[in-house]
Amino acid sequence: MALDAMDRRLLAALQRRGRISNADLAETVNLSASACHRRVQRLEAEGYIRDYVALLDARKLGVAATIFVEITLSTQADEVLEAFEKAVTRIPDVLECHLTAGAADYILKVVAESTEDFARIHRQYLTRLPGVAKMQSSFALRTVFSTTALPV
Repeated sequence: MALDAMDRRLLAALQRRGRISNADLAETVNLSASACHRRVQRLEAEGYIRDYVALLDARKLGVAATIFVEITLSTQADEVLEAFEKAVTRIPDVLECHLTAGAADYILKVVAESTEDFARIHRQYLTRLPGVAKMQSSFALRTVFSTTALPV
């Protein structure tokens, strides 16, 4: 199904305020409440809306350090890639893992309390990942911009 302009307005509004009531959402996009509800249900059923979540404040939770870890594997064999990907999903401090084209095979986004905490994560988890040949970590000094909203 192709998205029309109303679907895009609904998705944009829901990305900004996921807990908005159906009545307020309908008013925001200038649609009747029943038509709004049907469209949102359809967007959910067709997988455009995957889930609803709460975005938490990392600083208040004590994980203010963000580290990007570039990982190069020893080989690109399917079994090594699969083993790595399965293992990395079990690390609680890894927020994202991306298979990349370029100098590194994967880029991880990791959060930690401090440099000492990252050293623990590195020792306890990252060095034990299967197939790793090389790792390079870069600490974010400051987040200039961050969003979860996709362009619709």
